[in-house]
Amino acid sequence: MKKTFFLALVAIATGLSFSACCNTSCNNAECADSLTVSGLNPADFATDSTALYVLKNDAGMEVCFTNFGGRIVSIMVPDKDGNMQDVCLGHDNIADYVKYGAQGCNFGALIGRYGNRIAKGQFTLDGNTYQLPINNGPNSLHGGCPIAFHNRIWEANQKEDKIIEFTTTSPDGEDGYPGNLDVKVTYALTEDNTLIINYFANTDKPTVLNLTNHCYFNLNGDHQMPITNHLLQLNADCYTPVDSTYMTTGEIAPVAGTPMDFTAFKEVGKEITNFDFEQLKNGNGYDHNWVLNTKCDDTKVCATVKSPVTGIVLDVYTNEPGIQFYSGNFLDGTTTGKDGKSINQRTGMCLETQKYPDTPNKSHLEGWPSAILEPGQEYYSHCVYKFSVEK
Repeated sequence: MKKTFFLALVAIATGLSFSACCNTSCNNAECADSLTVSGLNPADFATDSTALYVLKNDAGMEVCFTNFGGRIVSIMVPDKDGNMQDVCLGHDNIADYVKYGAQGCNFGALIGRYGNRIAKGQFTLDGNTYQLPINNGPNSLHGGCPIAFHNRIWEANQKEDKIIEFTTTSPDGEDGYPGNLDVKVTYALTEDNTLIINYFANTDKPTVLNLTNHCYFNLNGDHQMPITNHLLQLNADCYTPVDSTYMTTGEIAPVAGTPMDFTAFKEVGKEITNFDFEQLKNGNGYDHNWVLNTKCDDTKVCATVKSPVTGIVLDVYTNEPGIQFYSGNFLDGTTTGKDGKSINQRTGMCLETQKYPDTPNKSHLEGWPSAILEPGQEYYSHCVYKFSVEK
């Protein structure tokens, strides 16, 4: 299966399988009519194995996806003046997703088998030690490389205008993980401008699993404007500190009296460069897991972020115990985004619902969850991104 995925990626990267964009011509009016609300051309995503998929609601919200990595490509929502804004970083063609994906970029992607980091790429389960790819310093990040879940072709099934389903099978031993794993992820768009993500999986052998999405949000609408002006509130009294390799230490620490305290709304950039605080120095800004007070109750808001420029507000809900707030510290301008514009440092932020980083090696510690999935169990994770405006 790895070989199949690799050949598919090679075909896309070399342009050998491009179909619609090479074989279809249109005049300017026809091309304009075929563009999405976000300005994407479906032909730029069309190959023998990939496509652009669009969800719309009656309120005008639009979300675009590609089955390469099950990625969210764009999210169009109204601002306080009623103008539609794209609040999701990414690319406007499949070739760039493949190119930068091979370099480790995962804009809008489904992440697995294990989102976030596992120390030294190792864990022990039922007496067996498993070695994963090392792709982030001494650790394994986001399932490893080169394929993981964010660089593979998913099967797509758009059930209706507001629901799309992505499925894949990860064979026993892929990237070092045990068990044949069947995965299904559904995205559903509601009439109140809410994007619901449901993750399902089952295995035939005990394994570890932590699925999430790596959407980079910029609620300013202008993707050249840093997200340091965003106001963020996290429903979390504690977080999990990291060492200089971005690996959790096993401690669960209080946020009170530290730059990690977002229990009340605070500008993201207010303390982000306070490198006298070791955790911000270790993460080069915010790249940490917060321990949610919601205790897996997905009826309670776990995070809220809003832009003072557009008035756009994003509320996050989840049944997971943690959320990773990443402030785009390592975006460095070398990646080309939509409209040929560079993606610069801190112009996007991630809110990844999750088990804690390195849970497979730390679940014995007090306060840490389990990431084990047994045969006969169904994995279920739920994340809600709800958009509104504040005038």
